Amino acid sequence: MADQPQPLQLLSRGLDQAQRLIAATTPEQAALPTPCRSWTVRHLVEHLINDPGNFAAAVRGEKPAWGGPTGNLGDDWAGSFASSRHQLDAAWESADLKSLVPSMGGEAPLLSRVDQQIAEFAVHAWDLARATGQSEDLDPEVAEHGLRWATQNLKAQFRGPEDEGKAFGAEVPVADTAPVYERLAGWFGRDPRWSAGAG
Repeated sequence: MADQPQPLQLLSRGLDQAQRLIAATTPEQAALPTPCRSWTVRHLVEHLINDPGNFAAAVRGEKPAWGGPTGNLGDDWAGSFASSRHQLDAAWESADLKSLVPSMGGEAPLLSRVDQQIAEFAVHAWDLARATGQSEDLDPEVAEHGLRWATQNLKAQFRGPEDEGKAFGAEVPVADTAPVYERLAGWFGRDPRWSAGAG
């Protein structure tokens, strides 16, 4: 682990964090709302379980099978995430990190794709912790890295109403002095003051 590039170490920590939160989430919490717009905890966990396999496909140069949650989720959430996470770990371990891949700016080293993955698992860790009432004492370095990627890449064209197929809502202004996960949540269109009771 120590000989990996620093972004991959941060991804591993982000995955560890997500796995810990999923393991502490119970089936009784499946129907709870989350800060992710219309998603329930079940939808969010399914998305988190599917993410590593899709990201692994992208690392291997294959086409990911992106799609919204279906609600079809087994009972062993932690085991399913661990299996999916293994695919992503293996993909990065065997990848040529310096190979060039398409990017919004033309081409970039494959390793640059890890930044989006870090951001994804960071913001969804906050989503799940907030929705299920778990500790929000989350890894700040993972969120800082994810926020740097998000502020550079999550542009206005990706924001808008959910029924128009937009993945992200409008930015929610958050003070620069706020905790990093609140700033990350706000940039991704979440209200850091969100609570399950307030919906």
